[in-house]
Amino acid sequence: MNGMHDIGGMDGFGRVPYRDREPVFHEPWEGRVFGMMMTRAGEVTPPTLDASRHRIERLEPREYLALSYYERWLAAKERGLLEAGVLTAAAIAAKMAAIAADPAAAAVRHEDAVFAGKIPRIVAEGSPAARPTRGRPRFAVGERVITRNLHPHGHTRLPRYARGKRGVITGYHGAHVFPDTNAHGRGEHPQHLYTVRFAARELWGAAAEAKTYVALDLWQSYLEPDATPRRRRAAASGKAQRKRVR
Repeated sequence: MNGMHDIGGMDGFGRVPYRDREPVFHEPWEGRVFGMMMTRAGEVTPPTLDASRHRIERLEPREYLALSYYERWLAAKERGLLEAGVLTAAAIAAKMAAIAADPAAAAVRHEDAVFAGKIPRIVAEGSPAARPTRGRPRFAVGERVITRNLHPHGHTRLPRYARGKRGVITGYHGAHVFPDTNAHGRGEHPQHLYTVRFAARELWGAAAEAKTYVALDLWQSYLEPDATPRRRRAAASGKAQRKRVR
């Protein structure tokens, strides 16, 4: 979907803060939020990774920009629990008021030693998304492709800045769960997955650094063969770059 989350290649957001030897979590609560997401805490029907990402995408633009990374995770978690009917806004407000009145009160805990023992493996290995599929891959390594200019209302892993752009297949990874359907409960529908390399100037024009490239992992339905003859392709690219500079 087109939203505030899809800011790749945009400018005007200032410098990215960086600290040498930065800790994994800046505050203890961030680690707890990470644990809640990994364990799907409170979820009656655990969401897929793609559905969790789409919850974050649906945050209001002002809210999205105002929140830190793990605050967005927490907001998405809250949204999921509210939408599933596990919690109500009134219950959350009452709990927040109780914590404010007595910050030292012990939190309710649920111990599950068996599941806790699985967490290190889940964190280290993740949840594989590779799946078998009958269809043969449409593209081969080295083939030139152009991304489709899609503007879906739902979740997609095709960034806005890379739509309608020409690139080259540099890797093939077999078939993987298709996020665009999996995020909405419409099934995994595995598709072939490729790494596509784009020249920075193809994505952002002549102002981009020369001989710099961006590699994206993209699903087959995002791609079309680039049938443009080489000379016409080079001329079109140069014309587009001059137009962007103006």
